[in-house]
Formats: sequence, structure tokens, C-alpha cells
Amino acid sequence: MKYCKLFIWILSLMLVATNATAEDRDLTTIQGLVTRLIPQKADHFQFVKQQSKKGKDCFTLTGKDGKIIISGNNANAMAVGLNYYLNRYCHTTVSWYAEVPVVLPNKMPEVKGIITSSAKVDRRFFLNYCTYGYTLPFFGWKDWERLIDWMALNGINMPLAITGQEMVWYNVWSKLGMTDQEIRSYFTGPTYLPWHRMANIDRWNGPLPKEWLEEQRDLQKQILARERAFNMKPVLPAFAGHVPAELKRIFPDANIKSLGKWGGFDEQYLCHFLNPGEPLFAKIQKLFLEEQTALFGTDHIYGVDPFNEGEPPSWEPAYLKEISKNMYGTLTAVDPKAEWMQMGWMFYYDKKVWTPKRVKAFLTGVPQGKMSLLDYHCENVELWKTNDGFYGQPYIWCYLGNFGGNTTLTGNVKETGKRLDAALKAARRNMLGVGSTLEGLDVIQFPYEYVFDKVWTHSDKGNQQWIDELADRHAGFTSPSVRKAWQILFDEIFVQVPGTYSILPSRSPVLNDNHSERTEIKYPAQRLEEVWSLLLDVPQCERNELQVDLIAVGRQVLGNKFLAVKSEFDAAYAAKDITLLRQKAYEMEELLSDLDCLTSFNTRCTVNKWIDDARALGRNAEMKNYYERNARYLITLWGGHLSDYASRAWGGLIGSYYGGRWRLYIHDILASAQTGKPFDQKAFDEKRSQFEQTWVHSTTPITLPQRNDLLTFCKMMFSKYHLRSAVKLQ
Repeated sequence: MKYCKLFIWILSLMLVATNATAEDRDLTTIQGLVTRLIPQKADHFQFVKQQSKKGKDCFTLTGKDGKIIISGNNANAMAVGLNYYLNRYCHTTVSWYAEVPVVLPNKMPEVKGIITSSAKVDRRFFLNYCTYGYTLPFFGWKDWERLIDWMALNGINMPLAITGQEMVWYNVWSKLGMTDQEIRSYFTGPTYLPWHRMANIDRWNGPLPKEWLEEQRDLQKQILARERAFNMKPVLPAFAGHVPAELKRIFPDANIKSLGKWGGFDEQYLCHFLNPGEPLFAKIQKLFLEEQTALFGTDHIYGVDPFNEGEPPSWEPAYLKEISKNMYGTLTAVDPKAEWMQMGWMFYYDKKVWTPKRVKAFLTGVPQGKMSLLDYHCENVELWKTNDGFYGQPYIWCYLGNFGGNTTLTGNVKETGKRLDAALKAARRNMLGVGSTLEGLDVIQFPYEYVFDKVWTHSDKGNQQWIDELADRHAGFTSPSVRKAWQILFDEIFVQVPGTYSILPSRSPVLNDNHSERTEIKYPAQRLEEVWSLLLDVPQCERNELQVDLIAVGRQVLGNKFLAVKSEFDAAYAAKDITLLRQKAYEMEELLSDLDCLTSFNTRCTVNKWIDDARALGRNAEMKNYYERNARYLITLWGGHLSDYASRAWGGLIGSYYGGRWRLYIHDILASAQTGKPFDQKAFDEKRSQFEQTWVHSTTPITLPQRNDLLTFCKMMFSKYHLRSAVKLQ
């Protein structure tokens, strides 16, 4: 009887497939995805359209005659079904990086029975303004193509899509009478555009080249076409009041005020705000939306984020309510279907001044259901709980997970899962969806896959099975030691609420200060050493995912070791024990060298990839150097008082930049100990600053250390540093 029902169900799907037109966009889109990712196996799949399940996205997976049959109500749902098959049956993970191939077994596994799943929420949001600075500024179409494929596989249907908006603004400001030089000088450099777009800084590392505007405009058209083909509704920007100071020259009577200093930047980089009650505000909004729609179309959802980490002209609730009311009015005057999407970050970041009364005033200035909130950092604080459910406005529950593209092992993933489960079970009427607002992609993608998997009904099997399957995908086979390693990582290591954390080698050297607020760990260092030994207990390391695991864990292990040795170095200096001081100096330099080598085994763990991608955008030597300077600046000095905020323990960066700073420190401490002259931290900081400026403005290629086999190298490191071993390494 069971097989009879299965046959009837498959037959009905075949009939639906037969009746579908060859031009069906969903089927064409999903077939294109398979052809891109696994061309050698594309003919093993058959995709079929089906009705949604109670209005929810859904997919069904089965097999017949050697074919894998995936049905879904749209291309997005079918992509999730495909990802389910790749994960659970083929034991493979699709990377969000284009250069990483999808590894498949020689024989495609059969699907027995029927697997069905449906989405628990309608909206699945992804990306953050900051991601466009910390990861995406130098992405070309091939990079974006893979990232969009990854988004589709993970069911994301509402990406933030802010590429190319400077071309729109260029046209708007030109129509209002500003010159080419004024406009391009108002923009920041490419890596800093997120903070320009959020009205934090203007001009920094600019002016923006005209070639950038044109190329990003064309790239955005490709991005949006593909995202919409996958049934995504991209969130485009709208005018939020941020204007060039030069606009005052053209409109001297306009109510334009400074938003105040941000991030320690000088006054020349301040942003300015036009009051939404001004007729000029509505005029600019109309110009912008019409120009943007002509270039990029619209899905009627707009990111509008005034006062992000900035201070409004007045904190009076009545003023805040009037601002949001007027701002929304300028949107609907142009697009009657407009929905305002607002980051909730500012309510968390400035929680002392964004009191419940002020938040309520700002949110209720917009009609119910016409503004949706991104509850930005729910793994830390669920703002919907502390702000009365956002006073009825719909919201999306978000996991942030990463600040500045930092490369440390942080993120309270298990606790996030518990919170998300509870939020989903609460079934609040105004909780529209789930999202991730990560600031940088990095090489570790499992927390985001975990979060997005949870919004589908097939995810209700529990954490243990999910982590075991993850371990199998990373190893490429079932390994008890890799499974145990990942269980420890999940239960005990990924427990720290994300922040701007890093290993000590990525921080500026300071005598008797190890930046404990940023380098602390919430687990015994020996426990992570045990994880590394378990990951090393494999006969081979061919999968990119396992290589990344070995590097990420090993990098943290050696970083923790460096912190301990640096403390001993400082203590030896205080004790005037020159022999011990020299020994610890040697150990520190060895650790830096070994860290540089370890992180050079994977392209995405090196600074060279970042710089090469930046230079590739330039049409001539001058532009290549300009893009490289922007790339170098962001991940090191940043600007203002944000130095090392975006620190990354990358191959090449450790050897040339971080290592350079630490070698200066070691040299000066040894000289002080030998001469008896007290170490002058201020004088050292000036010398370090000169070194940093020289590095940032250099275009000398960075040479990576020689390397052979990653697994062999990691075992050598484990032995060299006498680390705690949970297993006997081969």
C-alpha cells in the first residue's frame, strides 16, 4: 500500500512537470543552480513545481529510477530541498566562496521514501550594511553568483541589496546642482561606503572613482536579476536624510544640521542631516526612488536607517515621532506600496538614550505593518522583549555572529538555537521571520547554516544529529574523533557572545596589557587543544571544510599560547631576568612565524586574496594602488579610534604587519632590559604608528611562507608546543 501511494504521488508530480512551460522561471533558475554547482551530476536531478503548504514555502524530496526528484512551490524552496539532499545524503557542504568546488560521491545516493519540509516563517533576511565593507567590496560577479546560490540553498529570500547606490546618488546630486568633484569627494573610499551609507562618516579615503560608480551599477543589475529569479525580495535603500554639506551652498535656507562626531573622526568627516519636514527632503526622496527604480526596479521594501550610532537633532519623543511620520510619507508619496525596513541596532547600541518612550514614539510614527524591524543581535539581547514587541510593528529575529570580520572562535551558537526555538514557538503575530546580520563572512559558515536550517520543519531532529552530520560533511567521511571535536566546539567553545574579539597577535603590543576585554576566552585553553588533536586524528585532509577547521582551531590554539608566553615575557622584564626574557622573545617570534605559515594554507585565510581582489578592480596602476590602500586601511588602522577593529589573523598579515609591530616591541623591551633605561610606551607607540602608516601605504607584494601539507604541519605544531593531546597522533 505504501509503495502504491508513493507511485501515485510521483505520477502526479510528473503530470505537473509535463504541464509546466519550458519558460517556467522557477524551473529554469533551479536547473541553472545545479548546472553551476555540480555540472557533472546535473542530469541526476528532476525539479517539479508544487503548491505551497498553507501559504508557506515548502519542498518535497524523493527518488525514482535513479533520479532525485525535488519539488517545491518556487525556486527558493527547491534550492533548500537540493541543499537538504547535498547535506544529508551526499555529506557535502556548499561554500559561500566561488573558488571552492562542491565535492560529491562517485555514485549519487538514492532517496527512499518521501521527505517533506516547510518554512516556519515567511521572511529569511541576510546581510548587514557592514558586510559590504568587511567582505563584499571587491566581490566580482562570480563571487556574487556563488553567494546568491548559497543564500538560495539556505532559504534566504530577503537579502540586503545596496551595491551600486552611489551611481543613483551621483545622478541625484548632479540634478540638484553639485559638481562631479563635490559629489565624488563626498563619498568615502569603497571599503568605507557602509559607514557613509549609514551617515557615520563622509569623505574618508575618497574621492570615489567614477569607474567604481559605473562598474558597481552594472554589478547591481546582475545581482538583483539573480536574486529575484530565486524568489528573493531584495531590500534596496531609500533616502534617510543624509546629505552633503555642500548642499547648503545650493539651498542656504534648508534645515541641515551636523549629526556629530563618530568613531573619533575629525570634523571634516562629519555627516549632515536634512530635516524630513523640509520640502527639499521629499524632493530628494522622489528623485532618488525614481532614479533607483529606473536603474534597478523595486520590490517596495526599503532600508531606511537614520541616526545609526548618531544623535538626532532632538531627543523629544514628539520630534522623533514626527520625523518617522514625515520620512514614511515621503516614501509612500513616490511608492504607495512602500515598506520601511529599520535596523534595530541603534536601539541596542545607544540603549541609554533610546529609552522605551523614545523608541515607541519613533516606531509608532509609521502605520502598523508598514515598518519592519531587524532585531539585530538576538544572541545577546532580544530587543522585542525589552521594547514591548516593538509596539506592534513586525520584526525579524536576527543572529549577528560576527563583528568586523574578526577571525576568532566566537558566537554562542547553541544558546542562539535555544533562543530561536523559543521565539519560533512563541508564534508572536508580528514576528515576520528570521535573519542573520553578520558583519563579515569569514571562513566559518556553520553558525549561519545552523540558524537558517532551524526555520524549516525538517530541522526538528535536534542538535546532536545536526552536529554529527556537519562533522561528516567537513571530514568527507564518518570520523568518531571529528564528531567528538565538533560536539566540544558546539557545546563548549562556540559559547561566547560575539564581539570584537581577536587573538593577541592581532592587537597592538602594550607592556603589561594583553587587551583582556578583547582576547579573553570562556573555556579552558587545554580544551581547545583537545579539539585540535581530535581533528588531527584523520588519515587525510582533502575537504576544504576540514582544512578550514584545522586552521581556525589551530590559529586560536596558537593565539592562546602566544597570550600566555607574552605574559611570561612581560613578567621576565619586570623581574629583570634577561635570560628568560630572551627565551620568551624567541618563543613569541616562533609563534608568530608558525601562525603566519598555518594561515597561509588556505587562500581565504590570507591577506593576499583580499589585496589581489582589490587590485583587480583597478583599470590602471593608479587605481590599483588606490583600491589596495583602501583594502589595507580597513583591516588595520581603520580610521578614527577604530584601529584593529577589523583585525584578521590572516597569512601574510601576521608576518608583515602584526609580526612587524611585535618585533619592534620585542626589540625595544630587550634594549630597555639591557640598558636599564625604562621602557617608554609612548615613544614605542609613535614608532609603531610610523610603521603602520608605512605598511598601509605600501604596494609591495606580500610574500607568503613556504608550505607543504597542512595535516603534517599541524601535527608538527602540536608536537612542537607540547600541547595536550586527546588522541595519539599518527
